[in-house]
Amino acid sequence: MGHRKKHAPHRGSLGYRRKKTTRHTSRIRTWTSSAESRLLGFAGYKAGMTHIALINTDRRSPYYKQEQFVPVTVIETPPIGIFSIRTYSKDSVTDQVKVRTQIWGEKIEKDLGLRLQVPKSKQNKKQAISLEKQSLNEVTEVRVLAHTLPRQAGLAQKKPDIIEIKVGGSVAEAFDYATKILDQKISLDDVYNASDFVDVNAATKGKGFAGPVKRHGIKILPRKTRKGRRVVGCIGPWHPARVMWTVPRAGQLGYFTRTEYNKQILKIGEDGEEVTPSNGFKRYGRVSRHCLIRGSVPGPAKRLIRLRDPIRLKPVDIEDLQITYISTAAKN
Repeated sequence: MGHRKKHAPHRGSLGYRRKKTTRHTSRIRTWTSSAESRLLGFAGYKAGMTHIALINTDRRSPYYKQEQFVPVTVIETPPIGIFSIRTYSKDSVTDQVKVRTQIWGEKIEKDLGLRLQVPKSKQNKKQAISLEKQSLNEVTEVRVLAHTLPRQAGLAQKKPDIIEIKVGGSVAEAFDYATKILDQKISLDDVYNASDFVDVNAATKGKGFAGPVKRHGIKILPRKTRKGRRVVGCIGPWHPARVMWTVPRAGQLGYFTRTEYNKQILKIGEDGEEVTPSNGFKRYGRVSRHCLIRGSVPGPAKRLIRLRDPIRLKPVDIEDLQITYISTAAKN
């Protein structure tokens, strides 16, 4: 039986739950607060990546006021439709936040019936709103249910994706704003501006069953190892006689829900021809309304990407963005 020749603890972070997500529409569990009455998130579809040239406006950077090439991700962002309002309250016994009331809109999109069962008996919207206003002192949070419009994106998909978004401001202000936008279409520029920072949440690209070398990055053992090279040398002690959860093992790789923090929006536009490659994005096609996110984001093409107000943002002194070039060269 071989023994280790040097100290080599397991590689790769086991701080993540490496469990396949149940759905590609990721769920956001934590929201920040805002003094302004507006939506604190948005959603779009990942089209692909390209690169741009811009003038560096970060005063901390050694390349300040110099032109730089930057990789960007193009996300197509058609409007989203607001079809319901949810109010939340705290349970006095368990101290957990739970849904208190759900108010449906009156103008329900036909495609929404492909995704969920729309209630047949429509409530009186004005009456439900006035009743909820009388007990806003028991409400702790206001959110809206929104659906995407994939027919307005470069997708063959017809079923809309349903997302829940928190509304900023005090409870009264948030509820008033939610009632105003109920049954309305909201665009990305109603929520964010160019140069804003966001957190990006999505399901990563699925890679199926993978071994511990690819999954956790453990070392490949020497050539004369007796029971395999792409394995863990020792998976556990005699006592306790079991395999601990900290041991890197083979299993599912990818299709995990992941959040990337502090991604900058570089551009928001409606003319897709200025960012679409001449032969279209691979596995996606051409885009119309879009935004450019600095760097990469999780997931393959056509994956739903959720944007959220940043919860770990540090103040950054950045001037107005100056984009000098956007690559539209043909992609292989």
